[in-house]
Amino acid sequence: MPTLQIPPNLSMHYVIDDYTDPWREPEAVLMLHGNTESGVVWYGWVPHLARRYRVVRPDMRGFGASTPMPRDYPWTIDAMIDDYVTLMQSLGIARVHLIGAKLGGTIARCFAARFPERVRTLTLVGTPPPVRDLRARVTAWTEEFEKLGVEHWARRTMEGRLGSNFPPEGTAWWIKMMAQTAVSTQIGYVQRILTTDITAVLPKIACPTLVITTEGSSLGSVAETRAWQEKIPNSTLAVLPGDSFHVAATDSDVCAQTTLDFISRH
Repeated sequence: MPTLQIPPNLSMHYVIDDYTDPWREPEAVLMLHGNTESGVVWYGWVPHLARRYRVVRPDMRGFGASTPMPRDYPWTIDAMIDDYVTLMQSLGIARVHLIGAKLGGTIARCFAARFPERVRTLTLVGTPPPVRDLRARVTAWTEEFEKLGVEHWARRTMEGRLGSNFPPEGTAWWIKMMAQTAVSTQIGYVQRILTTDITAVLPKIACPTLVITTEGSSLGSVAETRAWQEKIPNSTLAVLPGDSFHVAATDSDVCAQTTLDFISRH
């Protein structure tokens, strides 16, 4: 289980999948998961990507097998980006194809804008709009986490997340996986990261960018998604059938192949 020690208090877990020809120097793909998840959620993507790229799947600070964060940890998007840059440096990776799902896509957009020299391409999969008024909802969620835990919240909110066609056994797996998140991590994260407005970073993203959504995503209509996607220079929108907003999970094969085709063109 590879880990990277990041002072003062983080042991970041990560996995590298590399099935490229041993005589090649493959480009790297860095995959950023969403809230209450871990790098394991990219299971459907790895077989597609790892034959051609060196795939790096970290567990975000506080999540998965990485160190849980205390409730009063001062979460910022920049600090999370710093974690990923430190990981890249430790692995000798100068530039990556960056892929982010859900809130991982929020972090990824800021990463690409802040470090254009480190990002070859950017793929955003089922990621939320750059700003949402979630203050009342976050207050209610915090109370729910405190009283009932993360699993109760995950179970209650799962239907919209995975859409109407995901198998029940798959839904049960996702609930149990998300439930492993520490309450202290989750409370601090949603209070600070979910309410961050990243609208200003969109025009600063210089790399080729792909946005993937579904026809019926509850994160926003196709028109609403296109409205913020078009603020990113050199970006394209791919719309898949279905009503899942976590399309990276429900349509992993299609998303991975669409991303491979996009990367190959650039």
